[in-house]
Amino acid sequence: MAQRSILLGGRGATVLIAPSWLLLGLIIVLPAGYVFWLSFEQSSFGQSPRFVGLANYVAILNDPYFWRALRNTTVVVLAVVAAEIVIGLGIAVLFASGIPARPIWLAVMLAPYAVSEVAAVVMWRFLLDPETGPLTHFLEPMGLALDWAVVPAHGLVLAGILSIWLHLPFTFVILYAARLALPGQIYEAAKVDGASGLQQFRQLTLPLLRPAILVAMLFRTITGFRLFSEVWLTTQGGPARATEVAAIYLYLEGFRYDSFGVAAATGWMMVLAAFLVSLLYVRRLYKDMADAG
Repeated sequence: MAQRSILLGGRGATVLIAPSWLLLGLIIVLPAGYVFWLSFEQSSFGQSPRFVGLANYVAILNDPYFWRALRNTTVVVLAVVAAEIVIGLGIAVLFASGIPARPIWLAVMLAPYAVSEVAAVVMWRFLLDPETGPLTHFLEPMGLALDWAVVPAHGLVLAGILSIWLHLPFTFVILYAARLALPGQIYEAAKVDGASGLQQFRQLTLPLLRPAILVAMLFRTITGFRLFSEVWLTTQGGPARATEVAAIYLYLEGFRYDSFGVAAATGWMMVLAAFLVSLLYVRRLYKDMADAG
């Protein structure tokens, strides 16, 4: 009787979670499968798909614009993720140590997440306009002004600044929650032993937060490879496609050159690149968990 109840309970759980699995399949698995199939087809407006095998992938790998876009994406993502971790960790430790009016500052810290990407880009374009931007006039005497409309490197720096400002709240929330979860007794014991604040951070906070740091890096790397609006709404990949990123390359192939097969193949190449970079974080995370166990 007990065994029958267990079996019924298992079937009941399956029935309950079946709608969520179905929704997941319809929203993620089915479109991803269609894009994967389309990556092996030659397709455009008014043209029936024609199977071409790996021709789309060969065309991408032989296109220097793709490699430049992928390089730009990787450089910006790695720099942005590193900066977000450093800044987010510093702010999380500061908040956890106790600051005046913490609820107000917390709301200020999370405010960028409530701003749409388009509005944020318009705001930063105005602030850093090479001719009339208020921040440009402030930074120009220090030699830090960004001529992002002309210099490709400056355009990528601006895209990185925008990405950090928009997504720092996400990284901060992960690290702040992990910091609040640490037991206060270990810090009290460290104070009794005479450990300074810097020593507590290096020997307690940083090692204990390493799993949370790696998780934040993993999620931001995956989302970072979808970088698009920060570049498209500022430089549109110019000048001469020098600031183009992978998502813009995909957009141009699919909607300007009407090459849906190449665009679909580009999407899967982006997935592969994000997977390879994220694999480094996952392996390190599992290693830390194994060492802790």
